[in-house]
Amino acid sequence: MQHLQEEHVFCSVRMIKTKQTDFLKLYEPIHDRFERFCRARVYGEMDFRDLMNETLLVAFEKFETLISKDAFLSFLFGISVRLLSNQHKKKKEKRYQKEDNIHLIQDVNANPQEDVDVHFLHQALAQLSEDQRECIILFEISGFSIKEITHIQNASESAVKQRLKRGREKLIEILTYDSSLKKEVKHG
Repeated sequence: MQHLQEEHVFCSVRMIKTKQTDFLKLYEPIHDRFERFCRARVYGEMDFRDLMNETLLVAFEKFETLISKDAFLSFLFGISVRLLSNQHKKKKEKRYQKEDNIHLIQDVNANPQEDVDVHFLHQALAQLSEDQRECIILFEISGFSIKEITHIQNASESAVKQRLKRGREKLIEILTYDSSLKKEVKHG
């Protein structure tokens, strides 16, 4: 009887190590893209490393449900989007009620001496609707195709294209307005 128990424990340990190895083989090549997505997506809301860690924990637990190894990055993005959505629901009363105050959110991950343009881009992204912001981040920053985004956002192709179009237009409007204000202040 004890021999069977030892055999069972040995098999369980071997299965876990195999799962870890398979998981890491899929994760290591996409780590940078996943980190960029998390950094951009959590702007001002939480530390991107917390989102990455929580996502990876859930993904490892649900690793057996992954249908295709090619969809691993989408799998991670889907989990992180759901985690953020759940966090938003829990903290809804603490979130800003007025849209015009959203530009006051600061990125806790940013180093002020680093790239100022990235800071202004994040501020502009924060002013977009959640769907538009996520769509822009997935397409422009993380390099996903429109078809992949339709699966991640559970939306039609035309809805994704519309979000990209409107999001880009809004970003141009925000960034153009911001730079014209800076010029007025500088020359005024």
